[in-house]
Amino acid sequence: MNLPEVRVTRKAQARVASGHPWIFASDVSSRGTAQPGDAVKVADSNGRPLGTAHYSSTSQISLRMLSPRIETVDRQFLRARIEAAAQYRHRVVAGTDSYRLVFGEADFLPGLVVDRYGGAFALQTLSQGMDRMLDDIVQCLTGLFAPDVVVARNTAAARSRESLPLETRVLAGTPAELTSIAMNGLKLAVDIVGGQKTGIFLDQRENYLAAARWARGRALDCFTCTGGFALHLARVCEHVEAVDSSASALRIAGLNRAANEIGNADFREADVFDLLAGHNAAARRFDTIVLDPPAFAKSRAHIDQALRGYNEINQRALKLMNPGGILITCSCSHHVSEAELLGVVAQAALDANRTIRILERRTQALDHPILLTVPETHYLKCLILEVL
Repeated sequence: MNLPEVRVTRKAQARVASGHPWIFASDVSSRGTAQPGDAVKVADSNGRPLGTAHYSSTSQISLRMLSPRIETVDRQFLRARIEAAAQYRHRVVAGTDSYRLVFGEADFLPGLVVDRYGGAFALQTLSQGMDRMLDDIVQCLTGLFAPDVVVARNTAAARSRESLPLETRVLAGTPAELTSIAMNGLKLAVDIVGGQKTGIFLDQRENYLAAARWARGRALDCFTCTGGFALHLARVCEHVEAVDSSASALRIAGLNRAANEIGNADFREADVFDLLAGHNAAARRFDTIVLDPPAFAKSRAHIDQALRGYNEINQRALKLMNPGGILITCSCSHHVSEAELLGVVAQAALDANRTIRILERRTQALDHPILLTVPETHYLKCLILEVL
């Protein structure tokens, strides 16, 4: 097997031994003849093999480990990994025809994300190596699942760090304007070409059900997007007010409401921070509030700013809550730990003069698996709290 050899420092060797698949550019001592996107043999300073990786020429993450062995990374390799990922989803996914099929590092395919929406597949290739294998990936998906359509949603900022273009491309089939999926007994519309992320947020699927188990009375769903939490809460609450700043997302939320014949949910376009302040001034009160904002911390440099944002939004929400009310508050910033989120919500409760207790501490759905040695795979935090 004639793979280019990339040698790394002792620090990188220890990182690989700890179970993390990333090796940074500063820990590469020699790249040899490796070219952008190559599958390479990774070796320590003495030439002892550490495994096989994809090499990136521009990202700070120079190497993404694919295997602890030296092996050929080809279509057969991809197919075996995707089959293993599919078998795991068969075990853990229920109540839907839509789920994350491949979750990058957590499925030992770093740089690749594949979401399944019934017969439609949306994927992201986030590294030079995976982008070079795009045709092989599509062939694997076609052979294993016979999809109606495959779309590359390659608009994530991570691609810029790989010197890859930001683009959306149809790779197979012809996408419908909206794809209809089933989730938790609801019919939902997905825009796999223009929707957020790869269409909708699949990672909250199990949290939607958990929230509905506790929700009651008059509810407010903030950052509703296409209505995920709102539509689940409407089945148990007296009324749901759902808010988002995206008109296009709210249009789909309205279609979802109509498709499920839900009459007690209203969607409105507004800035959530301003809306919460306005509701407080008007002495509006709610029995259930959901906060599911976009990631406030895009990098470690933004953590302090993000924590201030989480404090402010949780404080404003808590001031609107009736005694005995339920607050479901989330963070999808992987740079913000659960401990930091708990701390900031506790401070927000003190600032709002409210006492709260934890009912549930939750994370992303099981089709977004978490590897204990790869903290980046644990990004979503969801707290269900009761106001005393």
